[in-house]
Amino acid sequence: MTGTTAGSPTDFDVLIVGAGISGIGMAAHMEMHCPDHSYGIVEMRDNLGGTWDLFRYPGIRSDSDMHTLGFVFEPWKHEKSIADAPAILDYLNTIVDERGIREHIRYGHRVISADFDRSTARWTVTVELQDGEKKRLTANFVYLGSGYYDYDEPYDAGFELGEFKGQVIHPQFWPQDLDYSGKKVVVIGSGATAVTIVPSMSDKAEHVTMLQRTPTWMFSRPAKDGLANFLRKILPEELAYKITRFKNIKMQDFSFKMARNRPEKVKKSLYKRIEKALGKDYNKTDFTPPYDPWDQRLCLVPDDDLFAAMRAGKASVVTAKIARFVENGIQLDNGDLLEADIIITATGLKLAIAGKIDVSVGGEKVDFAQRYYYKGCMFSNLPNLAVVFGYLNASWTLRADINSDYVCRVLNHMKATGTQIAEPVLTPAEEVTLEEDDIFDFSSGYIQRGKHIMPKNAVEYPWRLNQEYILDRKRMVDEPIDDGLLDFQRAGANARGSEETLEPAE
Repeated sequence: MTGTTAGSPTDFDVLIVGAGISGIGMAAHMEMHCPDHSYGIVEMRDNLGGTWDLFRYPGIRSDSDMHTLGFVFEPWKHEKSIADAPAILDYLNTIVDERGIREHIRYGHRVISADFDRSTARWTVTVELQDGEKKRLTANFVYLGSGYYDYDEPYDAGFELGEFKGQVIHPQFWPQDLDYSGKKVVVIGSGATAVTIVPSMSDKAEHVTMLQRTPTWMFSRPAKDGLANFLRKILPEELAYKITRFKNIKMQDFSFKMARNRPEKVKKSLYKRIEKALGKDYNKTDFTPPYDPWDQRLCLVPDDDLFAAMRAGKASVVTAKIARFVENGIQLDNGDLLEADIIITATGLKLAIAGKIDVSVGGEKVDFAQRYYYKGCMFSNLPNLAVVFGYLNASWTLRADINSDYVCRVLNHMKATGTQIAEPVLTPAEEVTLEEDDIFDFSSGYIQRGKHIMPKNAVEYPWRLNQEYILDRKRMVDEPIDDGLLDFQRAGANARGSEETLEPAE
């Protein structure tokens, strides 16, 4: 078979990359709002779920409540608001089955490159199958739901493991049959992953130590939302979900702004919760970061599980730097020895942009670091491509929902106007006048390490990735699609098609 020729139908109107929360959300929105558009989902893994299928470490769970990490269109029906990965996967599988999405998913398809031809308004997307074979798909529009970090390679903290004789594990590649019963475990890190792993392993391990160089602000709350479960008993499911979601969105927004405006008051509140869980004699130093709350994301401790493990003597927190790794553990810079049979390096993720796909327009490579975000959804002077990068100060899915809805309205506008290209146009003269802003006003290590590959962010909307959901939602819904910046153009090729025809890449 030969490659796709100009003028032939596209395989899809929209090609969605990734079958995690972002990709499934976009597919569901298309089923609801763009039923006359064809779409396909390509997923490099063997299962849907993205993050929730990749990570298999003990206790993996959401660090946001599922009334906001869940979709706006699908009520969360489980009793626990802070949910584990199996419950989240069950939720996603229910959606793809009930909404006819599963038949659109192609597993084992890793997207290698995507090139846009302006003359035909068509993306040619090269995918690699698991046997190494490369094939092509074409689409009028590409929606990247590929997440924000590198699935293949975690952050390497550069540890020299030296004489250590035990097991060393990174949470991103958790061994399926790990037996840690009766073992001494040291988890290096203080983020959400470490805070989840430590109490979860403490039930079987002899002892689990969380070794942190820098503490993290921790926030405890019940895993069950009492109001949500009460409302579900007395109201229809969808109404109860809508009320709970509204309440949690408002609480997230209030808490974040309070932390930024009155950090000392928030610190006192966080300390009070920890003291209630650990007692007045707890080591405050281990829970006092050198930054204010929400300068980095707060670490959630549902049902005080970490503190309960500490009270039981099954877990502990140590704040120190590593001097060296020795045969039976870790020598600290203060002279102490942490004995370990297993060391877990929960030291963070490595950011990736656009799923590491080689994106080009007319054969010219796209450098995302030189493009401005447009409405936190598209990019300056890059046609027919949208992306999801969720909120750092709220649930990821909140952005996924509003971006999906927005793109559906763009697609419908294109259909209504007979146009095939939608491109946020930023002229060189206009770009000169933009004042650039810090894209992520967060001090987290993984954020700071990845800033150099991130797109640009302007101070003024719409050329930015904003961090205020309530305002973003209002703008995305209320402002016109044809705003004078998003340029709609016609192309000569037929951009419609319904059947998938995979073709060998040259």
